[in-house]
Amino acid sequence: MTSGTALMTDQYELTMLDAALADGTAHRRCTFEVFARSLPHGRRYGVVAGISRMIDALGRFSFGDEEIGALRATGAIPDRTLEHLATTRFAGDVAGYPEGELYFPGSPIVTVTGTFAECVLLETLVLSILNHDCAIASAAARMTTAAAGRRLIEMGSRRTHEEAAVAAARAAYLAGFDATSNLEAAARYGVPTTGTSAHAFTLLHDSEEEAFRAQVAALGVGTTLLVDTYDITEGIETAVRVAGPELGAVRIDSGDLGVMAQRARAQLDSLGATSTRVVLSGDLDEHAIAGLRAEPVDAYGVGTSVVTGSGAPTAGMVYKLVEVEGRPVAKRSSSKESRGGAKSAVRRHKPTGTAVEEVVHRVGAPVEVGEHDRVVPVDLVKSGEPVAGLPSLAEAREHLRRNLVAIPWEGLKLSRGEPAIPTTFVG
Repeated sequence: MTSGTALMTDQYELTMLDAALADGTAHRRCTFEVFARSLPHGRRYGVVAGISRMIDALGRFSFGDEEIGALRATGAIPDRTLEHLATTRFAGDVAGYPEGELYFPGSPIVTVTGTFAECVLLETLVLSILNHDCAIASAAARMTTAAAGRRLIEMGSRRTHEEAAVAAARAAYLAGFDATSNLEAAARYGVPTTGTSAHAFTLLHDSEEEAFRAQVAALGVGTTLLVDTYDITEGIETAVRVAGPELGAVRIDSGDLGVMAQRARAQLDSLGATSTRVVLSGDLDEHAIAGLRAEPVDAYGVGTSVVTGSGAPTAGMVYKLVEVEGRPVAKRSSSKESRGGAKSAVRRHKPTGTAVEEVVHRVGAPVEVGEHDRVVPVDLVKSGEPVAGLPSLAEAREHLRRNLVAIPWEGLKLSRGEPAIPTTFVG
């Protein structure tokens, strides 16, 4: 295994590079643009995530001896191209929407400018990060809205690839989740962690009571006890008897969760455990969470649906060449058209702060930026180096919170509908 990210490159990217080196076009200055032609079915907005991971990957994008050796071993890469790759390091510019920003169909989420030889190699790397992280964050933001302030825990590591699990935990936290069960996400990104025991711990012991006593002895009465291994009513009674009325929480992972939450709350209150929280998990998504909004639930644990994008595992973004030596170029294929020229965007707002329009325009085109409007893209990389002062994960999380408050309330609905704000193309 190599240590860099350069082998996150597709064969066809190297084929294009080789042909461009051969005909002398490899060093033409180009701009590529990342955008989504549409949102996943039923979605009204997308959330930008993974920008920080993308920038980090760009910094490690080089072909060392290991990478060159691996490519040479395939026998498919000409020596001319291998010699070029040995000195390759991205030295171009990247601009784009910051993490925690919303995007809509046609939004210029990322623009990459440099030589064709530099930029063409980045398509797979950039899209693999953004398509994954934006899909997860977009789904997680809908769940955050549905939870209406109740605590959300990301618990999906066992339902996806081991590296995707770490990225998913980060994206979910950016989108408003409170914690993850993934310890590597805490180590890499500082995402808060939490967790309880599983049914295996209860089954390990000779009785549910013994299991609860062992957990409380180790973790204190503030722990969360899983009460549905056998009978939920008996489990709650045993949990309170063992931990006392100061028990932190009970978790229910099966059954009719709405009914179970009501019964659990009533039983806990009758036992004097009025401050003990009720945590629900088990195949939850944004629709199930919204359906539980009226129930006495304190927190939700979400697994499969969040790490798989809740039915939309990719954001559907593409990476297209839009400018060559200052000349706009565009794809004209039916249903896959692109708009030529390097672009920027202005988000228009009412004086109240409500967003009303996304204006996408050619760079340099005269576009008014009103008092309450803002230019969305920012510089991310200049001459191959990350721009100083880019938002931290905590700042991106807060940026998204403000963005979600700014879109019209209809845009937060989980039902199918038009994008939260319309996109207008100028120039």
